[in-house]
Amino acid sequence: MTEHDDIIQEATLWRDERWTARVIKNEDDDGWAVSMTRHGDPEPALVGPWTMGRDKKNPKPLDAPAFHTLVKTAAEVLRRHEQQLHAQLNKSVSVGAGTERIRVSLQIVPDEDNPHAMLSAHDEFGVLQGEVRVAPNFRLSADSAEAWIDGGFQKPR
Repeated sequence: MTEHDDIIQEATLWRDERWTARVIKNEDDDGWAVSMTRHGDPEPALVGPWTMGRDKKNPKPLDAPAFHTLVKTAAEVLRRHEQQLHAQLNKSVSVGAGTERIRVSLQIVPDEDNPHAMLSAHDEFGVLQGEVRVAPNFRLSADSAEAWIDGGFQKPR
């Protein structure tokens, strides 16, 4: 077992099998903040304000309902981030080619040593019509897709 396998339920630190919530001093003012970190991640998924306790000096203690709400919120933040990244790396357009529609997709591979993208075309039935490696900054549009199809799926210049 690692240190993250231990379940902790303290006033300013809660940990379960996947998440750690830690109440911290808010550096911007006199209040408190809470950070939510998924185990294995280098930095918190969520940092937000935390409520003062009744004495208006110390933080309100963490409890089970608050922890579960924080887990749900932090997981949603990560999910939205993953969706945004997926949208940035995967683009597609549908264009008419003769009497059928062709879906042209661009999948960017953000490799540090060899970044590139794969341009592919599929017919209405999902059958691959063409695929070629392109620069990661290739601009996919209806016009560039049609030009690629009209050029016989050859590597665009």
